[in-house]
Amino acid sequence: MNMFKKRILQLLSLIITLPIIANCNGPIEGDSFEQGKQRGHATLKIVYVPAAGFAYLDENGELTGVTINIMQEFADFVLYSQGIEINYEFISVNDFSTFYNKVRDSRSGVFGLGNVTITESRKQELKFSPPYMTNIAVLITHADAPDLRELNSISVDFDGLTGLAFKGTLHEQRLRQLKSTYWQTMPLDFATANSEIIHRVSERVNYFSYIDIYNYWRAAESGLPLKQHPAADQASERFGIIMPLSNDWDEIIRDFFDQGQGFRTSRTYRAIMEKHLGTELTEKLERASMETNQY
Repeated sequence: MNMFKKRILQLLSLIITLPIIANCNGPIEGDSFEQGKQRGHATLKIVYVPAAGFAYLDENGELTGVTINIMQEFADFVLYSQGIEINYEFISVNDFSTFYNKVRDSRSGVFGLGNVTITESRKQELKFSPPYMTNIAVLITHADAPDLRELNSISVDFDGLTGLAFKGTLHEQRLRQLKSTYWQTMPLDFATANSEIIHRVSERVNYFSYIDIYNYWRAAESGLPLKQHPAADQASERFGIIMPLSNDWDEIIRDFFDQGQGFRTSRTYRAIMEKHLGTELTEKLERASMETNQY
């Protein structure tokens, strides 16, 4: 079978398997790299958190997005560099903590797509790909809320507002850091999804919250009355694809990101970002990567 026919079969298998698995109970296991080398093909399990721009169903009901397309490019790389055909099975998990724990407790050829920030503590229980994006965390309020002049004036500027934390994320840690450093009596409430945060913040002048810039950007573009407070911007975190510690595909995915001058500097990567996030937001994120030297 020539390479062209192999790629056609691979694409067909991707299209067929995208909507098959909505959830999965118990430990998840995918084929190892060693099994793939022996057989010439491998089935990998992809656990993902649905997210606009990153992992979502398009108008034809097909799964697409930045991270989905990156994994499809990875499949191309493995086919041509290792001669292994990859078939993906996708598992959708809405709750971030459940998603994280499910990938952590999985075995072998399992990958997680959930815009997970790379941290030293998480490296103790997961493997990470090289970063595929540098994130900007932004502090938002309702559009009618006062401006935040600087962080040390937050208790005055946001007097009467409540911090709204996405429970179990670094955004919760950011708000707790603001509380301990600048406003020890700061009231704090909790949410379990970005959509909940956006709804509650945009509904009335009650809350302030940290959120990833692409979520803020999309909400603001849709006309929701939100305001970003640049004094609190943080562009220090990097997102990586996560894997259980038993996953032996980590060296291959590192080779994929390191190919040529680096996958993130390629035209393919830029086209993926612009397709799903738009040109202006892509430019902002790429500028943040260059300014923080986080390619």
